[in-house]
Amino acid sequence: MLIIGRIGKPHGVRGEVTVEVRTDEPETRFAPGSVLRTDPGEPRRTPPADRPDSVAGELFQVPEALTVAAVRWHQGRLLATFEGVGDRTVAEALRDVLLCVDSHEVPAPVDPDEFHDHQLVGLTVVDPLGTELGEITRIDHAPASDLLVLRRPEGRTALIPFVKAIVPEVDLAAGRVVADPPPGLLDL
Repeated sequence: MLIIGRIGKPHGVRGEVTVEVRTDEPETRFAPGSVLRTDPGEPRRTPPADRPDSVAGELFQVPEALTVAAVRWHQGRLLATFEGVGDRTVAEALRDVLLCVDSHEVPAPVDPDEFHDHQLVGLTVVDPLGTELGEITRIDHAPASDLLVLRRPEGRTALIPFVKAIVPEVDLAAGRVVADPPPGLLDL
């Protein structure tokens, strides 16, 4: 599963929510009619009732999938409405739910130097001489560049900027990434 967004706070009283976008293609992924898988995390309770017909604190079952009913951009934020989410109470109960798509539904990038996170996670990172530096556990998307998060052989975590100058080679078929980090980078 690939995470493409996270539901934020409600916007208004009719079930519209903000979405923290985690995809390069929000217009495609969040098109009306798109069915998105959910990763709700912990069981959740509805927030305090602000309407007489809703019950505060009742257990709310996040659906396995949500269908996008409508989207719009407002002040640089994506606002979305999902089918079956018609009020602020239900929208609030969806806060922090991750929105996902199956990785097999995502076409491979056209650019040979572009990779999806799921293609990199689990790969072994080696230096130019072949010495193992660690295994990629996730990708952090920072403002300056993406960061490869490594689990080092001794168990520590290290971050490597995913830029061509430091990561000159990605070999998906061989399951490895060649990285040439500057001295001291892996000690931070």
